Amino acid sequence: MNGNLMKIFKNLLKKFYRLVVKYIFYFLYGKINISRSGLTNVKKRYLKNKNIKKKDLYQYSIYTIKNGRVCTDSVEQVAYISQNYLLKDIAYTQIKGKLSSPKNNFVLSRGTPYLQKKINGTIVSLAQGASGNKNYFHWLFDILPRLHITLNYIDYEKINYFYMPKLKKFQIKTLRCLGIKNLKVLDSEKYKHVKAKEIIVSEHPWYHKGTIFAESDNIPKWIIYWLKESFAHLKKNKKKDKKIFIDRSESEFKHCKFINNKEIKKILKKKGFEIVKTGQLDFISQINLFSNAKMVVGPHGAAFSNLIFCEKKTKVLEIKPFAQPNNYKMISKINKLKYSQINLPSLGSKYDNGDMYIEPKILLKKIKMLEKNV
Repeated sequence: MNGNLMKIFKNLLKKFYRLVVKYIFYFLYGKINISRSGLTNVKKRYLKNKNIKKKDLYQYSIYTIKNGRVCTDSVEQVAYISQNYLLKDIAYTQIKGKLSSPKNNFVLSRGTPYLQKKINGTIVSLAQGASGNKNYFHWLFDILPRLHITLNYIDYEKINYFYMPKLKKFQIKTLRCLGIKNLKVLDSEKYKHVKAKEIIVSEHPWYHKGTIFAESDNIPKWIIYWLKESFAHLKKNKKKDKKIFIDRSESEFKHCKFINNKEIKKILKKKGFEIVKTGQLDFISQINLFSNAKMVVGPHGAAFSNLIFCEKKTKVLEIKPFAQPNNYKMISKINKLKYSQINLPSLGSKYDNGDMYIEPKILLKKIKMLEKNV
């Protein structure tokens, strides 16, 4: 009984603390309301570039907010604010992995519960929750395209900061390969609430509804073409003689791994496959590995993002749980690769080292069929 009372007391204390914090920040920065029409500090424009358009071929919209604010929980949501109004058209309101109505954005119920950082200049926001901060796929297909959209709209030299999570080594490397050095980053994980003289933000390149899993099947073609072309100068050899198996055992994420991974690696090594852990390779090495591959086999995961660097007719076998999206199938089709797939039931969370079992005979049979597919 005493334990239950203590638990109730702690929960009440937490609620009281949150309430006090909320009203302190209401006092400091004001209560946030849903946006109304006619906000003079906000301008919506369109990117006029025939080579950069959404999947439906409409132009991308870009917003400029004078003396505006951006606030993020660094997990799933980002709010853009003008005159204490949430801009609903560009509010990034994801809840448990699914886009929700801007009416559910956290700033409407909690205010802006972080100390404000003031910037007397122009910032470009590339923040979108946690998905773009270190995930290889989202970096390539979400963040870099948004950066490209923005730099086709405003001159780089006019930007004081890019608002986004602190850059990782592989991200810095990709930017240097694009010719972008010393990107001036204002860390969105450190400064969750920023007020700037001017904030520029584009709409997401392809994520506009539902879950990011489902929408990743709808990446516009221009992104695949642009990424492939942008890094083409880094390719070497073009022998196209490697058969590679992606070993996903290194991933911090437990999904999409084989519980019999060691067995599969042993079998495929005897069949002439090179076993690779892409997380141990730098960006340029990954480009050259995939551009020189004649066959790529492995479980669904971010490493398959490198299919954009494969040459035409490269053979691909992706093994995935039924629930995972078909984004790599779509990328393979656009890139004119010979793609094949094995769908497996997920084994559930009780397996610590993976959630799929692949029968070796089935895998070898599928590989043999793919090798015959000229």
